Amino acid sequence: MSKQFDVVVIGAGPGGYIAAIRAAQLGFNVACIDEWKNAQGGAAPGGTCTNVGCIPSKALLQSSEHYEHARLHFAEHGISTGEVAMDVSKMISRKQGIVKQNNDGILYLFKKNKVTFFHGRGSFVKAAEGGYEIKVAGKEEEVITGKQIVIATGSNARALPGVPFDEEFILSNDGALALDKTPKSLGLIGSGVIGLEMGSVWRRLGSEVTVLEGMDKFLPAVDEQIAKEAKKAFDKQGLKIELGVKVGEVKTGKKGVTVSYTNAKGEAQTLEVEKLIVSIGRTANTIGLNPEAVGLALDERGQIVVDGDCKTNLPGVWAVGDVVRGPMLAHKAEEEAVAVAERIAGQHGHVNFNTIPFVIYTSPEVAWVGRTEQQLKEEGVKYKAGSFPFLANGRARALGDTTGMVKFIADAETDEILGVHMVGPMVSELISEAVVAMEFKASSEDIARICHAHPSLSESTKEAALAVDKRTLNF
Repeated sequence: MSKQFDVVVIGAGPGGYIAAIRAAQLGFNVACIDEWKNAQGGAAPGGTCTNVGCIPSKALLQSSEHYEHARLHFAEHGISTGEVAMDVSKMISRKQGIVKQNNDGILYLFKKNKVTFFHGRGSFVKAAEGGYEIKVAGKEEEVITGKQIVIATGSNARALPGVPFDEEFILSNDGALALDKTPKSLGLIGSGVIGLEMGSVWRRLGSEVTVLEGMDKFLPAVDEQIAKEAKKAFDKQGLKIELGVKVGEVKTGKKGVTVSYTNAKGEAQTLEVEKLIVSIGRTANTIGLNPEAVGLALDERGQIVVDGDCKTNLPGVWAVGDVVRGPMLAHKAEEEAVAVAERIAGQHGHVNFNTIPFVIYTSPEVAWVGRTEQQLKEEGVKYKAGSFPFLANGRARALGDTTGMVKFIADAETDEILGVHMVGPMVSELISEAVVAMEFKASSEDIARICHAHPSLSESTKEAALAVDKRTLNF
C-alpha cells in the first residue's frame, strides 16, 4: 500500500517548498518531491531560483561589483590597493557555497515543519480514491498518494530554434553562472533580466559584451523614461546593445560562436564571440509530469491552465509559479504557494498581481511596480507623473552613485498611486515602500507627507511623490 498524504507538492522551488511548509503549518500531513541534484548527487531543493537563478546570480553580481569598485573607485575614497586581480574559480566556489547554504536551509525547514521529502522526479500515475497516485522516480521507485496535489515544477530556459544549449559555447542561465574563466568576448541574445545581469557580471570582469535584442525598444516592459535612463548608463559602462536585430544562423567552432544577423537597418552583420548566452525567455516545465494520465489541461504555450485561485481543471489539483500564467518571478510563486495552502485549509488566500514588484539587479538597478506611462496612455487613463533624480540626493552623492531617478504616477483625479518606477542604486530595496503604499491604496500625497530619514536614498521617493503635484523640498 502506498504512503498516504493530505498534500503532495511536486517541485521544491520557491513555489513548492513554500507551499509544502505552509500546508504543514496549517496541520496537514505533507510530502514534497524534488529531483534537483548537487555535484555529489545529493538533494538540492530550491529550484531554478536557488540553484541556477536568483541566488547564484546575485552572488556573482556582488563579487563582480566589489571587483569593479576596487579597480575603479577605491582610489576616490583614498584607498590604495595596488594591482587588483580576480580569481574566477574562487568567485564561483563562493557562489556554490551560498547555493548549498540555501539548499541545506530548505531541507532543515522541511525537517522542522515535518514535511516528508522525496528526492526524485514526481509524475502522475492515475486518479485514486480520494486523490491521486504520484510516482517518485529516484534512486528507488515508489508510489505515494495525495488527497491534494500542488504542482510547482517551474520553468526551463528557452533555446533558439535549432540551436540547443550545449553549456560550453551556447549558454543558458546554467552555463552563464558556471564559467570557470572570463571570456574575452561574450554575446547575449535577448536583453531580458538574465541576459543583462549576466552580461553585467562578465563585463565587470573584463569581457567585451555585445547584446543583440530583437525588439526595437530597450526593456519594453519597463516605463519608457526609466528604460532610456538605464540604457544610457549601460552604454556608458561599455555594454554594446543593438536593438531591432534579426538573428540568423548560429554556428559553433573551436574558437567560439559566430552569429549572423541583420541590424535595424537591414544590413547583414556577423558577431564572433567566445561564448553566447541565450536569454529569450523561459518555458513551463512539465517534462515527465505525465499530465495525460489524469487529463490535466495545458494551454497552447505548455503552461498548466488554472483559474484565479490556482485551481486546475482537476478537483484537488493546484498549480503555482512559472508553470502557470503570470510573471515568472520567485516571489510571485511564493505568494501563490501561501495562498493555495491556505485555500486548501478553507481560508481565503490572496495574491494581488497589480502589486507584484519587478527588479533587474544590474548596476544601476531597475525596479518597478504597477503600470507604466505607456500602458496608462493606451488605456486612456488620466494621470499625473513626477520624478526626482538621484543626482540631487545627498546620500547618493556620498555613495558615489547618482545614476538614475525615482518616478511616481498617480491618478489625475484621486491621486491614488498607479505605478512607481526606479533606476539607480539599491532601488531593489526602495521599491518595497511603493508596493506597501499601493497595497493600501495610498495617494502620492501620502508618501510626500511621510517623514523619510535624512540622508537616505528613500528621500528620492518622497521627492518624486512631491513632484507629482509639481512640488519639491529638494534636500
